Amino acid sequence: MGDRGNSISINDSDPVGSGRRKPLGAYVLPGRVRDPRPALAQALAAEALGLETIWLSERWGSKDFSVLAGALGQVTSDVKIASGITHLQSRHPAILASLAMTAQALSGGRMILGVGRSVDSMWRAVGLPPATNASIVDSLEIFRALCRGEKVSYDGPAGRFPSLRLTDVPHAPVPPVVFAALGPRGVELAGTHFDGVLLHPFLTQEAARRSVRRVRQAERAAGRPSGSVRVYATVVVACDMSESETNAVVGARAVTYYQIPTFGEQLAKVNGFDPDSLATLRAHPLLAGLRGSADSVLTREQLVEVANTLPSRWIDDAAAVGDASQCHRVLDGFLDAGVDEVVIHGSTPDRLGPLLGGDGTGSSLAE
Repeated sequence: MGDRGNSISINDSDPVGSGRRKPLGAYVLPGRVRDPRPALAQALAAEALGLETIWLSERWGSKDFSVLAGALGQVTSDVKIASGITHLQSRHPAILASLAMTAQALSGGRMILGVGRSVDSMWRAVGLPPATNASIVDSLEIFRALCRGEKVSYDGPAGRFPSLRLTDVPHAPVPPVVFAALGPRGVELAGTHFDGVLLHPFLTQEAARRSVRRVRQAERAAGRPSGSVRVYATVVVACDMSESETNAVVGARAVTYYQIPTFGEQLAKVNGFDPDSLATLRAHPLLAGLRGSADSVLTREQLVEVANTLPSRWIDDAAAVGDASQCHRVLDGFLDAGVDEVVIHGSTPDRLGPLLGGDGTGSSLAE
């Protein structure tokens, strides 16, 4: 987890650089898509730019993590490939371990399994049990054991599995498992049990700093080596974009998180924002009576309209917008907060030329 061999290096002569190595990753196919094929070109751009990790946000229907991981593993050769995120309970443990180890073998050991808790209402709606800390930890250990080729007999919070085993396990290491977290308890869970933690989009730099501190405290309490848990900070980026594009990339995405009941409150609390502003957001006519995620029913233009009800600092303090120099200052701020890698969200790798000094394909970025 500590390998930074693909880190971006921007030297002092670069007008937008900071003279430091920036460990960066980026999402492909952010948001809703019906055609997953652009992920291939975006992954190639990510590797050409020297990004450390490609992240895949799984959505049922067009963004199945296992299929995309297999495809991206064949068109790239060095960049790591991570789910950001899938879930431990959405697949049978043997199926999840099988797909992870198959993708690990196909990619030459470049897989990272990012998992999360999600919200209880979603699991109830699809007929699956909500995750608990106990089920998450036990599912993690079941996954690791299966990936090592061990036999598992289990009856507990994660389910009942009398006899599980992968018959033919590739000669490849168990993929690192990263836990997506927002609040302090999730961050501490990651620091205690996981190989990494993926911090939620729209955390401020100060919230990220507090999260890093909690991860390191949890490491020490669990007797783990300091720095063994890799911290990834997700930052929504809109570099050198028009006002309308910036609103679509940043403002619309913020709405999709803050409008979710209880989740929006938790995100506001972690950032130290006044949650009373959420009432104004949710009272917007386009959100009235809405159940589920706003981006499943509203267009991007409608989400941008709703975003105007959010306090400006809720976005300005947690995203990277403006020209390349302004965006780099934000990325540096998260790295100064102690995170190990900044994960760019909202802007796909093929659109990061203005930020990283390339032409949009990554061909002119100096290593």
